[in-house]
Amino acid sequence: MITLGDVQFDTSDPVIVALILCAGVLALILVLLVVMLLRPARIPAPLAHQLHGLNAGQQQLRGNLQTVSDTQAHAQTQLIQSLETRLATVQLQMQQQLAQMQERTNHSLHGAAQRTTTSLTQLQERLSAIDKAQTNITKLSGDVLSLQDILSNKQTRGAFGEIQLNDIVSKALPADSYTMQKTLTNGRRADCLIHLPNPPGPIVIDAKFPLEAYEALHRATTDWELKSATANMRTSVRKHIRDIAEKYILDGETADGALMFLPSEAVYAELHANFPELVREGFDARVWIVSPTTCMATLNTMRAILKDARMREQAGEIRKTLRLLHRDVELVVGRVAKLDTHFRQAREDLEGIGTAAERAGKRAARLDNFDFEEVTPEDTPPPLVHLPKSRTP
Repeated sequence: MITLGDVQFDTSDPVIVALILCAGVLALILVLLVVMLLRPARIPAPLAHQLHGLNAGQQQLRGNLQTVSDTQAHAQTQLIQSLETRLATVQLQMQQQLAQMQERTNHSLHGAAQRTTTSLTQLQERLSAIDKAQTNITKLSGDVLSLQDILSNKQTRGAFGEIQLNDIVSKALPADSYTMQKTLTNGRRADCLIHLPNPPGPIVIDAKFPLEAYEALHRATTDWELKSATANMRTSVRKHIRDIAEKYILDGETADGALMFLPSEAVYAELHANFPELVREGFDARVWIVSPTTCMATLNTMRAILKDARMREQAGEIRKTLRLLHRDVELVVGRVAKLDTHFRQAREDLEGIGTAAERAGKRAARLDNFDFEEVTPEDTPPPLVHLPKSRTP
């Protein structure tokens, strides 16, 4: 490595070596020229010989430089070809990688498009479901408003309770065991009259709905409003209990008690939770407060009572049917006895047939054991002499 100032030359490079040699030869030639110019005398023979050798060395150096130049050109050509080959290979690899990347990108884009389409489809379905739910909610809101309109009116509220009572009673009892809107002898019309047998007798179910007092109780925000709503609730329920006890409990016509039907489980729960004294007052007045759930349980108990009563009413018919059934059983027993007699006789006949068959088999066996040989005249037995039969005196 040769350093001249900031420039470094690699001595292993043939081009650098050739340049150094050329520079040395040129320097030597210049020195000789200067010497010859300064000394125009005749060049001695040794010096001429040296000059001839220098010319020959120059020619050889020129040949070496040409060889180095050709070698460098060939190496440069090979380097260019190698670079072109590597460049083509790199370009082909880059094209393949780009094609693979494009394929992966297309596949990813296709998958993303499919997922997007699926998501949009699901979103559309959910939006459709939301629209339907919104429609149902809107309809339900209208129904709730209609129900509020119905419950805000006392007459329509009473009709609502009667319809609910009719639905419960019709599901729990036979159609001939109750009467809706039955008019009693005192001119009062009961919402439902259950035809129970005596005792206890027909029992009345009347629908009451103290909704206004219940709503006021739950809307109360101050102590005064709560106290006023509680008093109104007690007054309203006491009035309903008193009216039912006076109108629908009649001696000799109805049972000694009646049912007050509350169409709301919430009102029923409020009474038992916060107004137990009203429930006890109903017990004392023989008016039992029921909700839709407890009314269904009570009606199921009444259905069992009606079933038992009807069975008692039909006890005579049941006894008559049992007598006929007993006679039929006796006939069956007699015919079975006759059939047993026929079976016994047939069994005896079969036993007799078996015995006769057994005897016949034994005789056949004895016949099979006889030795039947050819009979000769000498072996002919003498004729039998028939003796006269003796006469009995």
